[in-house]
Amino acid sequence: MRYNRITVKEGDAIPTICAFRGIKIFINWREHRLPHFHATYGGDEVLVLINELEVLEGSIPSKQLKLLLGWAAFHQEEPIENWNLAEKRQELFTIEPMK
Repeated sequence: MRYNRITVKEGDAIPTICAFRGIKIFINWREHRLPHFHATYGGDEVLVLINELEVLEGSIPSKQLKLLLGWAAFHQEEPIENWNLAEKRQELFTIEPMK
C-alpha cells in the first residue's frame, strides 16, 4: 500500500520511507550499489539487500533486526519500486509500517 510521495531533489536529506518501533528505514538515492535500504535504530545502522533480505553491512540489535527483516519480507516489492524510483531521481513513497 502506497502512502505519501516523497520528493527527492539534489541536496535533499535522505528520505525516510518507513518508521516503526524506533526503526527508521531509508533509501540513499545517491548510492549505486546493489538494491538496498538503510535502517537505523538508536545509534546503530544496517544496510539490507532488498532482493536477498541479507545484511550487507552494519548491525542493529537482534530483536529489531528480526522485526526489520520481517517487514522487508512482507513489503519486498515496495522497497524495490522505491529503489528504482530513487535511481531515476523520481518521487519515492512511504511504505506501511509493521503493526
